[in-house]
Amino acid sequence: MPKGSPERTAARKEEIINACEKLYQTMSFKDITLKEIGKETSFSRPTIYNYFQTKEEIFLALFEREYVRWNEELGSVLQDNETLTKKQVAEKLASSIAHREELLKLLAMNNYDMEANSRPEILTSFKVAYGESMRSVCRILTKFCPEKSVQEIQEFIYVFFPFMFGIYPYTAVTDKQREAMNQANVDYVYQSVFEITNKCLLKLL
Repeated sequence: MPKGSPERTAARKEEIINACEKLYQTMSFKDITLKEIGKETSFSRPTIYNYFQTKEEIFLALFEREYVRWNEELGSVLQDNETLTKKQVAEKLASSIAHREELLKLLAMNNYDMEANSRPEILTSFKVAYGESMRSVCRILTKFCPEKSVQEIQEFIYVFFPFMFGIYPYTAVTDKQREAMNQANVDYVYQSVFEITNKCLLKLL
């Protein structure tokens, strides 16, 4: 276990997560190593093992942080509005997703391997943040769509949250992918994160 105060431990973990996030902006998951992450921190690579045992654990911690940030925004939607129409609910939720590119990019990864290569306590901490996102959306629907039953809200959750896994691949399209679609004669209409999410939400609501 790492030595030092809880504050020092938290600061070290945050620095490691920030280093991972910085690399992830220009590198792929498979190309990022603990060695590369260590180069971006103010301490030696072996020190990282005091806090995270695998690259996947670091990515899962980054994933958790993205859910926590989204949860804060979902909380604001709930607290800052007395009433919302279904159209407004869709717009608020879609807007909250539209600028969470990091979260959407992580969702598009192979979460199975990420979770499988993380210790139970790291995975549990992540699931707490993920679960709070589901509960936050449930609370928003309960407040602003009171006509919906508990079952209907659950059905909404189990359609919308899996849908989120596909948002990034459908909206972050490279020139290479566009050209391949053209060569394959696939008539595809490219949409923004807000557009594709808002349309899905309107149909679900």
